[in-house]
Amino acid sequence: MNKLLTALLFICLLMLTACGAQDADSKGTKTMKLAVVTPEERSLTQGLYKFQEIVEAETEGSIKIQIYPNGQLGGDREVLEGLQIGTIEGTTISTGPIAQFAPRFSMFDLPFLFPTADIAYDVLDGTIGTELLEDLPDQGIVGLNYWENGFRHVTNNVKEITSIDDLRGLKLRTLENELHIDMWRQLGTNPTPMAFTELFAGLQQGVVDGQENPVGNVTTSRFYEVQNYLTKTNHVYNASVFMISKGFWNTLSEEEQLIISEAADEARDYQRKLNQKEDKEAFVFLEKSGMTISEFSVEELQKGFKLVQPVYEKYSTRIGEELLSELLEAVQ
Repeated sequence: MNKLLTALLFICLLMLTACGAQDADSKGTKTMKLAVVTPEERSLTQGLYKFQEIVEAETEGSIKIQIYPNGQLGGDREVLEGLQIGTIEGTTISTGPIAQFAPRFSMFDLPFLFPTADIAYDVLDGTIGTELLEDLPDQGIVGLNYWENGFRHVTNNVKEITSIDDLRGLKLRTLENELHIDMWRQLGTNPTPMAFTELFAGLQQGVVDGQENPVGNVTTSRFYEVQNYLTKTNHVYNASVFMISKGFWNTLSEEEQLIISEAADEARDYQRKLNQKEDKEAFVFLEKSGMTISEFSVEELQKGFKLVQPVYEKYSTRIGEELLSELLEAVQ
């Protein structure tokens, strides 16, 4: 008899649990999985946590957000493909990998284009940046705005680099992006595309001599443990697009879409400020950790710009000569 009562109680408990789950579903709770390759402490990931905080508060929990940092759901390409097929609802990814799907985004990765972050903000938040976001819906993605990965710099474990000529012959990991590969070939290196999630092991095992990334990635991914030299090259300003899966976006009400858009803007402003602070602290930390820090002079930057002009010429057709001219004029 006791066994029968226990069994009946267990069945009732299961039924109540099922009813509870159905009630939760009937409330229309939506779940957003946000994936990113950067570590949890990196400013881009922290921006996602800020976005989570705002959205869950503003929707009173009707939209739940789960964040997967550190490449848990794959590298940039896998995450982008996840957005397209709807297995991932959101991310922020640098413009380089996005250009593989939407070619005009290559324009923001042109070498030595943006002299300062403030000029980059003006262009990205203005009409040119907005126009580029309109290329994404055809790829199954909704682009909301631009966050900041920061200026990219070179690290290596071979020698101190203080000039463009010092780069020659260096086996350098770069993004899986044709423009970046062309740029580094033009500057005399041996570019080696490699997923970010594989980079530390590649540096540690000597597969590549060095790499190029924003300084925040150098610290949070602990590249300083396997690299001795860093040069402030500022060769590319890395914008990072905040994107939502189009399939998921279309399930949202107009009110939810507005909340998501406003939260994205607030998180962007928070993330950019955090990244600027992170950059300053990172250089101090790396020097204390034993890295030799160098910087290209204005003359070397100008020399680099002249050397990469064939890259501008090659991609002007792909980007659109009129749009490229508009971009260069806006920067000037």
